[in-house]
Amino acid sequence: MAFFTDKAAEVRPVARASRAARTLAALVATIGWAALALQLGLIIDKFGPLQGTWRFLGYFTILTNIGAALVATAVAVGTNRRIGGARARLMAATSIGLVGLVYSIALRSLWNPQGLQKVADAGLHDATPLLFIIMWAIAPHGSLGRKDFVWALVPPALYAAYALARGAIDGWYAYWFFDPATQSLSALLSSVALLLGATGIVAIFLIAIDRWKGR
Repeated sequence: MAFFTDKAAEVRPVARASRAARTLAALVATIGWAALALQLGLIIDKFGPLQGTWRFLGYFTILTNIGAALVATAVAVGTNRRIGGARARLMAATSIGLVGLVYSIALRSLWNPQGLQKVADAGLHDATPLLFIIMWAIAPHGSLGRKDFVWALVPPALYAAYALARGAIDGWYAYWFFDPATQSLSALLSSVALLLGATGIVAIFLIAIDRWKGR
């Protein structure tokens, strides 16, 4: 299958993002950092500086938005290797796209944020995911290969280990499906497998688009 053949991708030179992609990346970065700062302020106001910051850094949504904002910032300033490169853009797009999809499909109906919390919620779950995916779509393509699929799984895999480790320290888990107190070992493993599987599906889809646009 063409998806699993990456020889052509390996020989293509690194392309610079267009002005449109860099402009949109600047918008993504601005919205992303603003939404993160607002959410951090709201959590600190509720829990205090130390506990608020600790909880802020416990959410996959927050960490993914930080990653997306970093990548978007790198693209905006013209850094197209490493943090602004095709692989980093894929990793960020896969995770932030998953955040937007899961929230819209399964979590949006579970609460009704108001005021500034609603603004932060819209920035983190709607605006940043949507705009980042658009930015990814108009950025340079054709340099991804089959090995990049594995890299896309790194953020959720690291988060699963991180969430379980930090939860074991203080007993607080950002998501109920990672809480050993309420989930059996098989349920925990199923949650991790589901997270990685969903990420893998999104990554395959994005890599396929990259290869198609590259041709």
